[in-house]
This record gives sequence, structure tokens and C-alpha cells, in this order.
Amino acid sequence: MESLENLDPLLRTFWFIALPASIVFVIQTVMTFLGSDAHDGLDADFDSDFHGAEAPFQLFTFRNLINFLLGFGWTGISFYNLISNPIVLVALSFLVGVVFIVLFFLVIRQIERLAEDNTFKISNTLNKTGSVYLTIPAHKTGTGKVQISVQGSFHELDAITENEKIETSAMVRVVKIAANNLIVVEKL
Repeated sequence: MESLENLDPLLRTFWFIALPASIVFVIQTVMTFLGSDAHDGLDADFDSDFHGAEAPFQLFTFRNLINFLLGFGWTGISFYNLISNPIVLVALSFLVGVVFIVLFFLVIRQIERLAEDNTFKISNTLNKTGSVYLTIPAHKTGTGKVQISVQGSFHELDAITENEKIETSAMVRVVKIAANNLIVVEKL
């Protein structure tokens, strides 16, 4: 720390910002990879509820503050000897700090796009083929069961037919979806 005291005040400020921000960033990164809680542990001083607006990215978080300070501090240190005008240096450092936040936002956005909704929806069975598991009585007089593969998993669903009786093991196609998750099938 004695070596920092001999530096120019602006360069010393950049070091005092960059070093703690780097330490906190490393701790956050290690904790993220270890699977610790994803929350920052800090609350904002204001109500950030945007009244029903879905906001996948919050601007005022501790992680974003650290990202900004990391970009700001290290840019100031890196360009201190190259840029002699302190206003230009601080402005450049500020812009790089904002770029760090934007890059973090873009990375998070790409990670969220990897999410996949694999919940079963009865509407996904329309026009799918399957096999009869339990015989389906003729002309909607009762229900049978059909096995259908939807999104890579098999589902056993209650089924009726508007035509003749369909025996077990027959191949069928879903033509309609009736009430209460009941499907209407026809023999292939």
C-alpha cells in the first residue's frame, strides 16, 4: 500500500477502485461456480417494481456496480500513461464501465435464451400419432387410453373417437382436443 501513496491522486483513485472491485468480482465468480445463492444479498434503496413489466435484467444491482467499477478502474489504470487529459481518461473509463454492464447484460440474455419450456401442453398433441393402450369405445360412448410421444416423452391420455371402436395397439392420430384434457382420435 505504500507504493500507492506515492502515485498521482487520479491514478491512486483508479487503483483504490480497481483492487477491491477485482477482489469482490473474483469472490462473486467463485461463489457463482460453486452454486451459492444467486442473489446479491443487497437490496436497492427504492422500489424497483415496474408494475407488471417483466424485467429480466435489473440495472441497479451489486453485481452491476462491481462490473462497472472493474471496467472503470482497470481502464483508468491501463490508459493513465497514454491519455494525459484527466477528463478524457475519466470519460473513457466511465464508458468502458458502462460497456462492462452492457456485456454482462448480453451474456445473461444469451443464457436466458438457452432456457427451454418442456411443460406438457395438451395442445401439442394435435395431429400427433400414437398407439391405443386401452380400447376406445365407438361414437363417444366411453373413453380409452392412448400413448403419445410429445417433446420426447410418452404420455398416457384419455381418448374418445367419433367413429368405430378402436382396439388396443392400433395406431391413431389426434384430430381434436375436447374438454378436460380429453383427446379425439381417429384410426390410421
